[in-house]
Amino acid sequence: MRHGTSLADSLGNSLTLDDPASLPLVDDFVMGFISTEARAVNLLAVAATDASPIVQAYCATLHLFAESREAVANARPFLEKTRAGASRCTPREQRYIAAIEAWADGDIAAAIELHAEQAREHPRDLVSVKLGQYHCFNTGDCPGMLRLALAALPHAADVPYVHGMAAFGYEQCHLMREAEASARCAIAMCRKEPWAHHALAHVMLTEGRLAEGLAFMESVSDTWTGLNSFMVTHNWWHVALFLIDLGRDAEALAVYDEHAWGVVKDYSQDQIGAVSLLARLELAGIDVGRRWDDVAQYLLQRQADHVLPFLDLQYLYGLARAGRPEADVLLRNIEAFAPGAPASTRAAWQRVCVPAAHGLVAHARGDLAAAVEGLGTVLPRMIEIGGSHAQRDLFEQVYLDALVCIGTEASLTGAQGILQQQLNGQPESLRLRRQAAAVYARLGLGQLAGGTATRG
Repeated sequence: MRHGTSLADSLGNSLTLDDPASLPLVDDFVMGFISTEARAVNLLAVAATDASPIVQAYCATLHLFAESREAVANARPFLEKTRAGASRCTPREQRYIAAIEAWADGDIAAAIELHAEQAREHPRDLVSVKLGQYHCFNTGDCPGMLRLALAALPHAADVPYVHGMAAFGYEQCHLMREAEASARCAIAMCRKEPWAHHALAHVMLTEGRLAEGLAFMESVSDTWTGLNSFMVTHNWWHVALFLIDLGRDAEALAVYDEHAWGVVKDYSQDQIGAVSLLARLELAGIDVGRRWDDVAQYLLQRQADHVLPFLDLQYLYGLARAGRPEADVLLRNIEAFAPGAPASTRAAWQRVCVPAAHGLVAHARGDLAAAVEGLGTVLPRMIEIGGSHAQRDLFEQVYLDALVCIGTEASLTGAQGILQQQLNGQPESLRLRRQAAAVYARLGLGQLAGGTATRG
């Protein structure tokens, strides 16, 4: 067995490679991964010819990111090759390999711990930092996301992407000033930093700076080239959210058709982006026609995935809104899976995902009381299933819609409390103004309805 050649990636991390000719493709993975560029997958071209453990571990990473039922099985052959040669790797490589194995085994808590240790010991391993943030994000650990980025930042301040990672960590911890400063720092270093664009979009949405947010995102959209499908469709998803709130309905629908759905229809993130955007369009009173049918065709493969509860809930809602009976199959499968889910995520599956799943199916089928019951019990705990504040807002919008549609004094009172607080934070939102005005009118407060509809 060859012992490999000691080289370094673009960030200065030592590499043990069997074939030095693989280095450019390793760098494509490393730099592509942290910049959300599609070139990260180029490394798969040498998977069969370079048995270097770190190459195999990086290839396993790419397969696991498919977030599909088959992902772990597809990653296993690479992990087996990795394990066979791990003893000849550097400590950094060995720890990264252990983290990927923990991920494949479903032990997310162990994976996060390993990534945190890596950030302390090898803070320029930004692939590990970003992957650790991914796991923290999916388990609702916002401080963990920020700790990882801040551990790396003093040692990698020359890399724009680490400032973008810090920006999103700050934003998810509600530290808006720090988030904006970090995002703007990243963009000043590299105008094409889509993750920093994304973090700044979150800040502006949260702060109600809707017109400014739309103008900013449109001003940098020319740089969204060569990205992976998640990044390009998700940034356009943010553009659509601004358009919906600003009452520019036709433009929002056009963004869905031209940018948010159709890049990689088989990919999990593209699918949940489509589901959540279609749902938001409908909840804003926009007719989406037969668009649910197209998305549902691609959700049929998700009936037994159970990779992340956050994903399953949106697959489920999409199938139910399309009127597909497979929604019942997925619902039963979620109920059956939850008690035996991996220990580190079992509570999120059992105590949050299952009741939320019932609430979402109920809403999609017009059972408004059951929707309120299912979602109302778990909304305070939705962070446990991951996703961003902006993404999880979908579940509150569905709950709010059910309250309004029930139309009793009690449900409208509940809706008023939610809507007015949201409108206070987003006075530019025509969507919220319309919804609040209608609720005030139905509550016999018509004199407030007119003022609410024109306030701001």
